[in-house]
Amino acid sequence: PHHSPHHYSNRHKLFSRTMSTSRKPSLFESMACGGAAAAFAVNFTHPIELVKTRMQASGGSIGATMGGVMKEGGVPAFWKGLPFGWGRELSYTSVKLGAYAPVRNAIGAGDKDAPFYLKFLAGAITGGTGSIIGNPFDVMKTLAQTNTTGEPLGGLVTKLYADQGIAGFYRGVQVNIIRACILNATKMGVYDATKGYVTDYTGWSRKDVKTSFISAFVAGFFMTVTVAPSDMIRTKLMNQPTDVKLYDGFVDCAKKTVAEGGVLSLWRGFIPIWARFAPQATLQLLSIEVIYDVMGFKGI
Repeated sequence: PHHSPHHYSNRHKLFSRTMSTSRKPSLFESMACGGAAAAFAVNFTHPIELVKTRMQASGGSIGATMGGVMKEGGVPAFWKGLPFGWGRELSYTSVKLGAYAPVRNAIGAGDKDAPFYLKFLAGAITGGTGSIIGNPFDVMKTLAQTNTTGEPLGGLVTKLYADQGIAGFYRGVQVNIIRACILNATKMGVYDATKGYVTDYTGWSRKDVKTSFISAFVAGFFMTVTVAPSDMIRTKLMNQPTDVKLYDGFVDCAKKTVAEGGVLSLWRGFIPIWARFAPQATLQLLSIEVIYDVMGFKGI
């Protein structure tokens, strides 16, 4: 369609306005932006996550796992447990993703020359806090995704509560906190720092979609390297039957895994985990940057 010159000058005005008057969002504003971005992104990444969780739980191949899901309920079965995915993103990722910029600025890591470890620290603080809030959703989501018996989810949740009480919903919480700290420190720290390198190297602005996209992609790769081992162990721990303990805890599970398959077996599933982290990190980070921009806030 042919746009009048008037249309372009309006668009230009809009952009120059957001550039000049964008302010730093408050903690709650920023968390709302983060929750919205994550809830949007999870609709696309949930099926990948479901296949990954089942593969880790069963040890089956990607083809066999996808075939099994299709048999169970056709295409919609790939979105099984999605409401828990939303709950988790709104409770958990709103803190991890949304609180990062305010926390980073509060501890003085927002300046251009701030040391890298401070950005890592900001990511670790928001990651750890978010994971404590999100743990119950995580447990329920893992139960829903690996539930192949067709038992309704309400029944599973009630059974878990009957077997283990409230503690059952905080199953694997230490692992989750450690994992979330490492994961979020890597994701947000690498993203933030890479944005600095990209802008220095290319001359693009921090707000440029290209900058965000490249930085998010790099962050997704480093996230996978650091988190794949604990991700594997976490899934194994959370998938113990509710009435039997196969492992004594994180260290015991790690020892048994290495004893069974060698050190490299901890990175088993690297490609599927990366296939999930790269799009998820990219979608979340691009979404929050767009939402920040629309709201007239400064980006990360």
